[in-house]
Amino acid sequence: MKVLVVGSGGREHAICYKLAQSRRVTEIFCAPGNGGIASIATCVDIKANEVDKLTQYAVNGKFDLVFVAPEDPLALGLVDKLEANGIRAFGPSAAAAVIEASKAFSKNLMRKYNIPTAKYELFDDEAAALKYLDTQKAPIVIKCDGLALGKGVIIAQTIEEAKAAVNSMMADKKFGSAGNTVVIEECMTGPELTVLAFADGNKAVAMISSRDHKRALDHDEGLNTGGMGAVTPGAELSCEDNRRINDEIIVPTIEALKKEGRPFKGVIYFGLMLTEEGPKVVEYNCRFGDPETQAILPRLETDFMDIIDCCIGGGIDKLDIRWKPCCSCVVVMASGGYPESYAKGYEITGISTCGKLVFQAGTKLMPDGTLVTSGGRVLCVYGEGSTPDEAIDGAYEGVSKISFKDMHYRHDIGRTLGSKA
Repeated sequence: MKVLVVGSGGREHAICYKLAQSRRVTEIFCAPGNGGIASIATCVDIKANEVDKLTQYAVNGKFDLVFVAPEDPLALGLVDKLEANGIRAFGPSAAAAVIEASKAFSKNLMRKYNIPTAKYELFDDEAAALKYLDTQKAPIVIKCDGLALGKGVIIAQTIEEAKAAVNSMMADKKFGSAGNTVVIEECMTGPELTVLAFADGNKAVAMISSRDHKRALDHDEGLNTGGMGAVTPGAELSCEDNRRINDEIIVPTIEALKKEGRPFKGVIYFGLMLTEEGPKVVEYNCRFGDPETQAILPRLETDFMDIIDCCIGGGIDKLDIRWKPCCSCVVVMASGGYPESYAKGYEITGISTCGKLVFQAGTKLMPDGTLVTSGGRVLCVYGEGSTPDEAIDGAYEGVSKISFKDMHYRHDIGRTLGSKA
C-alpha cells in the first residue's frame, strides 16, 4: 500500500514509524514531514492545512490511504474532500471533528447526553463573562472555544487572573478567532488521565491509558504547552474505574455523536480527570494526542493497518488489539523559551548514539546532512521497562546523551500526577 501521512510533528513521526512496520505498507509519504520522518518516508512540501493541495496531490499520486493526523486539517474537512475524490482516508469528518474544534459544542454535547464533566457557562460577550466571574470563586478555568494549539486554556488562581485571561482572549485576541467565545468552568481536582480510543462510527475500543504533562516547568509549574512528556499506563485503574470510563464516557460519547448525525471514525481522545465523584471529561480531541502517541504506539503489537481498516470499514470491536506488556515514558526536549518565543537553527547531536528510540518534531535536515532545531518541541525520547521507574529512567538516559543549544526539558515526567485542569 502507498500511504500519505499528513502532519509534521513527533506524533506523525510515531505514526510513520508504526506504519513502516506493517506487512502491508510498501511506500510512505509525509506532508510536510520533518528531519526525522525523512529517514522513513518521502517528505512532501505541502502544509497540513493546505487542504485543496493535499487532496490534489493524493489524487494525482493515486494513494491507497491518507492518514490525517493534526486537528486543523480534520476541522477543515480534509477527510471529507479526500473521500469525495475517491481517496480512502483515516480520520473523522469535519462534522465529527467539531468535538475538538469547538469546546462550546463539546460541552453542550456532554450536557445534553449526561456525560460527566465540569460545570460551565459559555460567553460570546466579554462584559457578560466578566460580570459572571464576579459571582465565582477561584481557582477557575478559562478556555478558548476554538483551536489554539493546546494553549488556549488558563487555570486562574484568582478572579483577577481569570478576568485578565478573558480580556486577553476576547479583547486582545491572543488566540485569534478561537477566543470569540470562551468557556468558563469549575476547576476540577484529581489525577489527570488520557484515554485514546479507536472508533468506527458505531463502536470504540480504548487503547492503553496514558498521562500527559502539560506545564512547561518541573512540579507542574509554568505555562501550558502542547505537552512536555507522557507515560503509560497513565494510572492504576481498577476494573470498576475502567467500567465507568467505558460505560459513562466512551460509549455515551460515540452514541451521542452518532445520534447527532456526526458518526466518529478515527482516533478519539478523552482527556479525563479522576475526581472524587468519579472520572469526568476535561476535553475531547479528534485525533491522536501529542506526546501521548509517542508513548503508546511503540507498544502496539497488532498490525496498524488492520486497525485502520476496521476504523474506516467497521468491526473495530471484533479485532484483537494487542499491546506489549511493559511501561513506557517519553520526555520532550524543547527549545529554550517554549511555549513563548524561541530561536531556531541550532545543531542537534547525539540522537544516533543515545541508544533510545527518538521521535523528531521541530527538526530540519539541512542540505549538508546537519540536523537543526526548527520548532518549539524538538524531540521526544522514548524509554520502556517492566516498571514505571525503569521506563522513566530509560527515557532520561537517552535525553542525557542528546544536545542542542538552549535545550529545555522537564526533569519529573512520570514522577508527578500531571497538570490540573
